[in-house]
Amino acid sequence: MPSNQRAPAFNHLLEALPERDRRGVLDGCESVDLSFADVLYAPGMPFAHAYFPTASFISLIMPVDTASSLEVGLIGDEGMFGIALALGVDGSPMRAVVQGAGTALRMEAATFVRELARSDALHRVVDRYIAFQLGQLAQTAACTRFHVVEARLARWLLMTQDRAHASTFRVTQEFLALMLGVRRVGVTKAAGSLQRAGLIRYSRGDMTVLERRGLKTASCGCYKADLDSYKRFVG
Repeated sequence: MPSNQRAPAFNHLLEALPERDRRGVLDGCESVDLSFADVLYAPGMPFAHAYFPTASFISLIMPVDTASSLEVGLIGDEGMFGIALALGVDGSPMRAVVQGAGTALRMEAATFVRELARSDALHRVVDRYIAFQLGQLAQTAACTRFHVVEARLARWLLMTQDRAHASTFRVTQEFLALMLGVRRVGVTKAAGSLQRAGLIRYSRGDMTVLERRGLKTASCGCYKADLDSYKRFVG
């Protein structure tokens, strides 16, 4: 089980680059501290920056109507936010919100586009990550439609623990409800079931994964499918 010690801060996409290309990207980045609930992007805005999380993670939230939203993706140090820039698109229908506070490397949008044109290696890595993220979005859509709330919660907790690099992390009931697309009573029921099974402990917004192996068993197959997809496309 991961401890509450964070792993060394780096980004897997950038680490996959040859040294010369990685140095070129890093020279165009600045390190920033992201705070919980920071809104990095809202629909209708032009992209100002691309983000490579190093010790933080970002939720992608799709507005459904004026009163409802659903989390459809989670980005940590395995990826980046701003893939639309690589597709020549200056906008997204999704909102990007910091779910895990910590550091990230931030690059101005125009600089990122120039670096993509300069570095074939960066372009290949980003293209492969785009393929993975499109698959993750589709997997999440299928998961939301066909799998029970408890299994979806177990999947999301595993995904969050992977990106937090810690057994304990902060999450509110409001966000859990948004993530699962259910009312808070549904969150309470699902979390209570996992807690009674001794898999998690949840108190006043602090979530602790007690038994990761059991949580994997409680999760639907979408968690493993995401891992396999990342290995296939990104490595």
